[in-house]
Amino acid sequence: MFSFIARRGIGMLVSTFLVITITFILMQLVPGDPAAVMLGANATPEQIEQLRVSWGLDQPMLVQFYHYFTNFFRGNLGESLFHRQPVLHIIGQRAETSILLGLMALLVVVGIGIPGGVLSALKPNSWADNTFLLFALAGASIPSFWLGLMLMTVIAGKLHWLPSSGFTSILATGNLGNLKNLILPAFSLGFVNAALVARTARSSMLDVLQADYITTARAKGLAERMVIVKHALRNASIPIMTVVSFTFASLVSGAVVTENVFALPGVGSLIVQSVLKRDYPVIQGIMMVVAVLYVVINFITDLTYASLDPRIRYQ
Repeated sequence: MFSFIARRGIGMLVSTFLVITITFILMQLVPGDPAAVMLGANATPEQIEQLRVSWGLDQPMLVQFYHYFTNFFRGNLGESLFHRQPVLHIIGQRAETSILLGLMALLVVVGIGIPGGVLSALKPNSWADNTFLLFALAGASIPSFWLGLMLMTVIAGKLHWLPSSGFTSILATGNLGNLKNLILPAFSLGFVNAALVARTARSSMLDVLQADYITTARAKGLAERMVIVKHALRNASIPIMTVVSFTFASLVSGAVVTENVFALPGVGSLIVQSVLKRDYPVIQGIMMVVAVLYVVINFITDLTYASLDPRIRYQ
């Protein structure tokens, strides 16, 4: 097990290095001079050059990459051009909203997707299976922003059951009741992604239920519930785990539209604001944090695979 973790850990470090390199190159290819954008159209060439020197933008690309690489591992992602604050601090202020939204949306994904897919696989070609296929088609077809607007109009606007927008930090206020502001955006974001998990769960369960060891387990007289949970679902869980893990990463990092529809102060809305202001350090910092999030989740998923199937440890 230790050698398995060591191999995956080395792979994670290599992936992180590649992510840092690609992100740096992409930001270098973005048109426009950050110093000129910061100072505005009325800036003189002398002022622009002075700012470039103070930021180290006049140095060769390899020197800039070295400083960027070393600063990243020190937790220094630079300073925002407009907020005049460290990028990591700005992202940290918005991270609470995005993480809570992602976790609540993941509950919707798992709560709907896995039970729906399993029940559909247990009764193929039945009315329950056909209903599931209709749900999966709707989930794959409905845009999250449209569903969010409909929920906002009906649930918040007409019925007044839940708030329609905004979110106040729980860490700052200590009020867990603020989570009600995230229920509608979490459902609109999670429902769309639940369709993929449900289809994966259905397909995996159908394959496993046809295996010989399931027939053997039933022939031994094991209870059907034990056969489904202990033998079928566990062996079908690896592809399901893969989809769920990367769905969580996409929920946290890709909720740009949902956060803007519901006016949530998260990382998604910060991305839009930074792009409009051409705040390159913040954009670059968010790209790095999201990329590293994917790498870490991939590492955790590999460890989960090893716990579910011991054969994977020796690969």
